[in-house]
Amino acid sequence: MSEKKNQADPFDPFGLEENAAADAAAENTFEGAAESGDPYAQDVHTDTAVLACPSCGANMVYDAETGDLYCEHCGTRQQIFAHASEEQDFENLLKQDNGWAGESHVFICRNCGAREVLDKNEIAKTCPFCGTSNIVQTDELPGLRPNAVVPFRVTNEAAAADVRKWVRKRRFAPQKFRKSAKPENIKPIYLPAFTFDSRTESWYNARLGKYYYVTRRRNGHTVQERRIRYFNVSGHWDSMFDDVLVQASENIDTKSLNALQPFDTGGSSEYKQEYLSGYTATQNTKGGMQCWEEAKGIMGTRLKSQILSRYTYDVVASFNIRTNFYDMTYKYILIPIYVGHCNWRSKLYNFFVNGFNGKVTGKAPVSPLKVGGVILLVAAVLVGLYFLYRYFG
Repeated sequence: MSEKKNQADPFDPFGLEENAAADAAAENTFEGAAESGDPYAQDVHTDTAVLACPSCGANMVYDAETGDLYCEHCGTRQQIFAHASEEQDFENLLKQDNGWAGESHVFICRNCGAREVLDKNEIAKTCPFCGTSNIVQTDELPGLRPNAVVPFRVTNEAAAADVRKWVRKRRFAPQKFRKSAKPENIKPIYLPAFTFDSRTESWYNARLGKYYYVTRRRNGHTVQERRIRYFNVSGHWDSMFDDVLVQASENIDTKSLNALQPFDTGGSSEYKQEYLSGYTATQNTKGGMQCWEEAKGIMGTRLKSQILSRYTYDVVASFNIRTNFYDMTYKYILIPIYVGHCNWRSKLYNFFVNGFNGKVTGKAPVSPLKVGGVILLVAAVLVGLYFLYRYFG
């Protein structure tokens, strides 16, 4: 990720960043997630032999590049046979059955509060979200068992390359941050989420407004005054929603998750233990009914957009809608995400990579010197344009 020192940075036109480098020495290290493990299991009684290499007996891990199990000891590969995931009856959300307690356990980070679910034989050593080693085992139950999974399709190497490209595009980030970032330590982690399907029937009424202009004389000048002509609309609207995604963990903010979508939840596979061999997952912090309420809010927002798209308007004075939901189904699904972070001047910056398509999002530090340089440059251009206007005008 290094760049030539004598290469000019278009966002540091005055060289302020390089001049202040001696006064701004700071370490920037991208750190990865916790040690990987097998966090979940399909059956109450774990069949550990399914993850053992048939040739040498060593543990096999899931290979994101091929979608097979791979033995790192002898190179043996084993295909994973899984059907497509199936929608679940909505009434199952009310059961709150715990299916992982006998084969997995929970670790909590005392620094940031993140919770991980791992196989009984695995131990969390570092937190994937903040990098601390202050990890302890708890007596908490792991939570609901998933019925679907979107397997990783992006390898660690490809995810690291995507992060390097993303960092290079952070033009307002400090130069040292962009040069010394080391995303090779990022780790894969599955995020629990719910997807909901539903048929909706809505009744609505709204008061909309359309701009129009009138010509007036004011202080001897002709001016255009903008006014609003209001009108009322109402009607009936039917719609269908498929795989509305709501995360069941609060480790990643909703804005970041939306930036990573889509995850191809429609093409998800039935949950099998093999997909998580060598991986870990976060514990769900929200129940199914809470996620359903969030999903209804998402559907309500989309319904409003669908309905308003039928009309030509400039202003929405009021909008009321009543919606009934029918034929609801859900999937409790694990979605693939790479997690990493950097510590820059004692502040934590997380970044995430979609383990299915390689999309990257996150936060990066902003250099006040670069921002100031751009502001001065824009101000100089505006001043120059002003004097040119005065000279020729």
